[in-house]
Amino acid sequence: MVCSFKQQHFVTNSAGKTLDIIKPENNPKKPVINWASLRENRAKYESMKWAGLPPIEKNFYKESSRTASMSQEEVELWRKENNGITCDDLKEGEKRCIPNPVCKFEDVFECYPDIMASIRKVGFQKPTPIQSQAWPIILQGIDLIGIAQTGTGKTLAYLMPGFIHLTSQPISKDQRGGPGMLVLAPTRELALQVEAECSKYSYKGIKSICVYGGGDRKGQIDMVTKGVDIVIATPGRLNDLQMNNFINLKSITYLARLGIIKNFVSEQVLDEADRMLDMGFEPQIMKILIDVRPDRQTVMTSATWPDGVRRLAKSYLKNPMIVYVGTLDLAAVSTVQQKVIVIPEEEKRAFIYSFIKSMKPKDKVIIFVGKKLTADDLASDFGIQGIPVQSLHGNREQCDREQALDDFKKGKVRILVATDLASRGLDVHDITHVFNFDFPRNIEEYVHRVGRTGRAGRSGEAVTLVTSNDWRFASELIDILERANQVVPDELIAMAERYKQSQIRKEIEKDIQRPWRKSSK
Repeated sequence: MVCSFKQQHFVTNSAGKTLDIIKPENNPKKPVINWASLRENRAKYESMKWAGLPPIEKNFYKESSRTASMSQEEVELWRKENNGITCDDLKEGEKRCIPNPVCKFEDVFECYPDIMASIRKVGFQKPTPIQSQAWPIILQGIDLIGIAQTGTGKTLAYLMPGFIHLTSQPISKDQRGGPGMLVLAPTRELALQVEAECSKYSYKGIKSICVYGGGDRKGQIDMVTKGVDIVIATPGRLNDLQMNNFINLKSITYLARLGIIKNFVSEQVLDEADRMLDMGFEPQIMKILIDVRPDRQTVMTSATWPDGVRRLAKSYLKNPMIVYVGTLDLAAVSTVQQKVIVIPEEEKRAFIYSFIKSMKPKDKVIIFVGKKLTADDLASDFGIQGIPVQSLHGNREQCDREQALDDFKKGKVRILVATDLASRGLDVHDITHVFNFDFPRNIEEYVHRVGRTGRAGRSGEAVTLVTSNDWRFASELIDILERANQVVPDELIAMAERYKQSQIRKEIEKDIQRPWRKSSK
């Protein structure tokens, strides 16, 4: 508060001395903020900041005659038969025409023989549903939101157009002054996984690097400063390299944002909430995007699309189109059989030991727990019993995390005990079971956990233990089970009803204690 001191008063203390007391004016003048001037200066600063950057080319789509000749009936039938593809234009005002889906790789990449060669080398037969509709949109330079179940090819949906975008810009990569493509991932495991996928498809000498916390910082700095085309990063390490001027993001013209994480403080102690996600994921992203040129092209992908994500999308994309496969409502993978067991907390250990003993020789399971301590405790118990197991959580060193994941992928162990660190983006195709020892902290995380099995069209099974402490999730869990045509236990229905009645009683008690609430409702 700013005060002007003009009034002077004199008082005498008990010793007879006269003291000067200066009092503020009764009505001090407050400074007036000139918002118009601030806005004008901000606009000038922004124009200066981005002045001199080369133009961006975004439209590289050449529609094949086969795709162009599809009738509206054929388009609708293709979308319906390919897991129910739905598209919309989120641009305000006059809507644009949604491009027809591509049925074959040749329909979209015929003019890019190097990409066709990479696809043939890997052995893919045809585009996945999300790819068939996303590619024509992205290659036209339109921002895209892609929502599809896990294991449905979202990575290639943004990578392939990214390769074309990078190598088709008006200036060479030597003149660019930094990387041209940025992929932001919420976890180290997902970032490393994208890097592995990216390295499978060599295209015109494109170089990529994965930067993440826990990795060799000096080695990452050395590679970045030597020059790379694609940076795949977790936000913490990327923000570190950017703030210390090791990486310049003004050259980024193509941004892919993977998986949206809502920031929240769990009801558990934060130290037990095993995620970098609770450590300021979105603020870090916003700091990063300040230095990414605003006229970039942005692709956002996720397996779920809750309300919080929809609001966030407006911060990142400009006039996007949205493609979703299946439904925008939370829905677990349709190829997974979901079993829910309502059980007392003290019986959970005995149940999981029985489950482990019943595993078949080729079964592979991720056991999800809520706390790092529980993960270590369970893994230790299994080890004492001679059961090969690995654990994955945020307190483990990065090298140990990578070793655990490698052992699990290669089948050296068939049991991985993990926190929600492993629930997003972890791609191990032969996982037969997901076991939710502890129920997750929100229903979106349940969907992501279940999606670790039943990948790429395979079948899988998810077993979930629900205790009385989890009753607030019962109603939402019932909705997911019903939409997937799964069995809903009577105990779960009763639990949901008890929770509903308890909430009604609480509201009545609040109204009795504070009667003015009724009039404000």
